Amino acid sequence: MLTQLSHVFPSDPRYYQIAVLTSLLIYGVGWLGFDVGVGQIAILLGSVFLTQFLCGKFFAASPFDPRSALISGLSLCLLLRTNSPLLMVVTAVVTIASKFLIKWNHKHIFNPTNFGIIAIIALSGEVWVSPAQWGSKLYFGFLMACLGGMVVHRALRSDVSYAFICSYAAILFGRAFWLGDPWAIPLKQLQSGALLLFTFFMISDPKTTPDSRAGRILFAIIVAAGTAYVQFGLYRTNGLLWSLAVCSAFTPLIDYLLPGTKYQWQSPSTGNKGEVHEKDRLVLRPVARPIGYDRAGA
Repeated sequence: MLTQLSHVFPSDPRYYQIAVLTSLLIYGVGWLGFDVGVGQIAILLGSVFLTQFLCGKFFAASPFDPRSALISGLSLCLLLRTNSPLLMVVTAVVTIASKFLIKWNHKHIFNPTNFGIIAIIALSGEVWVSPAQWGSKLYFGFLMACLGGMVVHRALRSDVSYAFICSYAAILFGRAFWLGDPWAIPLKQLQSGALLLFTFFMISDPKTTPDSRAGRILFAIIVAAGTAYVQFGLYRTNGLLWSLAVCSAFTPLIDYLLPGTKYQWQSPSTGNKGEVHEKDRLVLRPVARPIGYDRAGA
């Protein structure tokens, strides 16, 4: 029965990402009142698909695959806010083009959506991210955590997500303890839809995180510390995005110091000792029969 179920559900985690991100977008537009219209969604999705097609044709000579582009486009629909259709197109182009142009060891360095948004924020000042649009209702935070946990488990990158959220929570509670603030403050900061979206759908990008488990945990801790520094040291917004963008530049160094097996879509990566990253992942293997085994006489 387990074997039959494995054929029913797709092994490529991108299908789960697409399903979850689409559901979040529908929920956000329909119930939370996200300030994004059908026209904006069409511009962003059309731009990422066209850029993916052109870049794949001229830079990679590969057939058009809309899955990764759709994930980036949906993420932009959820996060990107601007009044300029031109900047929507430019952000979408920069997002997809970064995968083809900024690479090291045949691996793109930056999460495409993160890089696209941060690049246009830095260059134009007319693009922003609105974390308050998600609200802070506990039930919605729990829902996003469950859906995101499903996705990162399929992608075998739950370690970086959990390491980040635990590190960031420790920093928030430690800061509250140091300042004498009530625990309600860090608890409310953790009940952010934007934070959970970042944790389970951006920092866990299997194509841009370090290859080894030790490297991913180190990376998550550094990103959490960088986020806290941007927010509480520099008093700037979008600390999550800025920290991830800066820390991602050091991913090649982490891979060099803590090497591991590169992640491939539809082929869950393993550690440098052959261990599957998720210890509790069920793997079905044929049982060897002893020599001289006779099926008829069994």
